[in-house]
Amino acid sequence: MSGVAEEPRRDGAAVRRAAPAPAPGAPRTAVPGACGGAVIAAVYVPAAALACWSLGRTLWDGLAEPGIALAFGVLITVGELVGHGPAPAAGGARVPGVREGAPLGAAGALAYALLGAAAGRPTTHGVHQIVAVILAAGLVGLVPRLARGAAPALDPLARRVLTTGFAATCFQPLYNTGTLGSWMASGPVYPVFLIALLALTALCDAVLVAALARARTGWPYGPLLRDELRALLGIGSAVCATGVVISLATAVAGLWALPVFCLPLLLTQFAFRRFAGVRATYRQTIASLARSTEIAGYTPHGHARRVAALSRAVGRELGLNEPDLDVLEHAALMHDIGQLSLLDPVPDGATAPLPPAEQRRIALLGGAVVRQTGVPAEVAVIVERQADPYREQPVTARIVRTVNAYDDLSGKSAGPGGALRALERLRLSTARDHEPRVVEALARVLACGGRAV
Repeated sequence: MSGVAEEPRRDGAAVRRAAPAPAPGAPRTAVPGACGGAVIAAVYVPAAALACWSLGRTLWDGLAEPGIALAFGVLITVGELVGHGPAPAAGGARVPGVREGAPLGAAGALAYALLGAAAGRPTTHGVHQIVAVILAAGLVGLVPRLARGAAPALDPLARRVLTTGFAATCFQPLYNTGTLGSWMASGPVYPVFLIALLALTALCDAVLVAALARARTGWPYGPLLRDELRALLGIGSAVCATGVVISLATAVAGLWALPVFCLPLLLTQFAFRRFAGVRATYRQTIASLARSTEIAGYTPHGHARRVAALSRAVGRELGLNEPDLDVLEHAALMHDIGQLSLLDPVPDGATAPLPPAEQRRIALLGGAVVRQTGVPAEVAVIVERQADPYREQPVTARIVRTVNAYDDLSGKSAGPGGALRALERLRLSTARDHEPRVVEALARVLACGGRAV
């Protein structure tokens, strides 16, 4: 099994031991494999080639309409600076439905790619200048990150170069040859063309996001792509609509349209940052409540945090979407809250040796406490059904049950090789207590170093 190393013994034999896993909740730092590296190269090489060609062609031909290029460059740069600043995170995980980190910058880039006129006068910039301006603005937006010592976020920049280059290539030649002008006079053909172009551009971006995430994390591609497509209905549609409105308004009113029509998206972006802060505070409150069992001595230190991080990773391995992963994480944090009803703590906080009736009572009391915290009802249901046979549980409850048992069995008292023995005991208990699919997903996660999200 990968993730299991062999340790030599004095007699020349080898002892298998579990490879150390990263701290629970920490981002996965594994180097992408050969397949992941090929996917990353398949995105970065065309983006770099397009960027080099665009910069070289722009320097050779000179900058057309430098005022317009500067205005859109500043707009994209401001969007990058506002979007990639130090914003609160929702428990270290990506917030569901929010895919674009700098929506104002993305809208400005799309608007420049679809710009055919300014204040009634046709523009003469080509695809190469559009990509060059977007690239320059994106590089300037990375400067504050580098100044803070953070790693440069090159994935969004590579995606933006490719997607806006695609949109500009589809739009600019048709506009410059007058083809789009004839479509405008023929009724709904022009708006249908714009909608189709925006849909294809957004779809390409979603595919690239999911592919890069899959290459860097190893998470299943299908759920990642599903989450990205779902996000298109949220901030993605706002970015596309704002980009089109800016380009159309600039064609009529000139550059004055930029600040006017960017303001709603900018306010939305600030509102989301506040929403993300509220979510982070909400999760911290749940985590603090979950620690009450540790402070009272009912569960080992860090148990709830480890179970929550590993449960989220197993849920990701099984293809759960982001909302379900959030529910799963909250339930995993609070799964032991019912132990506060015990007069005396059970050894190591493990309730498995208790009679089924006592396990059921603890689970029901824990669910009642969770319902008083204001979390979604699904969280309380997962906590309440921890003592049920797994065939009667939802998949999220099965994950928490199995991961909780693994953490109990592989604790400090398990000694060397405890992780392997814990997995073997879980496999032997798949007749009633643990679903085989969940146990094998846990094994795959542990084999990859206990990847967390």
